[in-house]
Amino acid sequence: MALAVMIAAPVAALAQSQTIPNFWPRGELLSKPDLSNLQRLRFLTTTDFPPFNFIDRKKRLTGFHVDLARAVCTELGILAKCQIQALPWNELEAALERGDGDAIIAGLDITLASRAKFEFSRPYLHVPGRFAAKREAALGEPMTRAVRDKTTGVIAGSQHARWFAQAFKGAKTQDFPDKAAAFEALKSGKVDVVFTDAVSLAFWLASEASADCCAFAGGPYLSEQYFGHGMAIAFPKGRTDLAAATDYALKELNDKGEFAELYLRYFPLSLY
Repeated sequence: MALAVMIAAPVAALAQSQTIPNFWPRGELLSKPDLSNLQRLRFLTTTDFPPFNFIDRKKRLTGFHVDLARAVCTELGILAKCQIQALPWNELEAALERGDGDAIIAGLDITLASRAKFEFSRPYLHVPGRFAAKREAALGEPMTRAVRDKTTGVIAGSQHARWFAQAFKGAKTQDFPDKAAAFEALKSGKVDVVFTDAVSLAFWLASEASADCCAFAGGPYLSEQYFGHGMAIAFPKGRTDLAAATDYALKELNDKGEFAELYLRYFPLSLY
């Protein structure tokens, strides 16, 4: 069964001093759209992708994507016309195609196949690859030198494992079936570092499971070839007006610092 709610009011942002990603060229100007004739804007998402979208303890749909949709609607002056509805992941695309929604905000991959079916906004977030190591190791850039004589844990068959093999040729690796196994191996000292996506690492590092053993090592790594083209909002094919309007709102939120507040609300340990 789908879960539908109106987009909630904002909550106070965390005051943190962290690196905030900025993917907008300085000085770029986008035109403010006229959406006075828009009847409604229905966002589709899921409930099982924390911290982006999930059900909180009060059984409310919440998360980074929910608040970002609200912020976009507020910036466009159409908050009263906006809704967000949760569906199972495998139903999102079909729901948008048959007109049961107007946008997908759930991390849908931007590929040649998806571009043929949907219009996309500009990316609002790229999730980098990151290293994590024991705190006492104090590893830093250049990581090619730092991991030269160490064992790096990777997830077997993952894009991050493939990128590491290409970028760090000759470095010793150990494959793990999943992230939980790799993180436990790092914590116990069976591997020296782990390389995977920054979201998984950030939330493990901040969790009780890590026992504060470890920290990010080195900087973030971005690769469209291996890690994708970033997170963007998808619209029905032909709705370039909605994509352009969203681009305007996203840039305004970035320039005003509101995206930074939202980002830190859900990523207090910055991905960057």
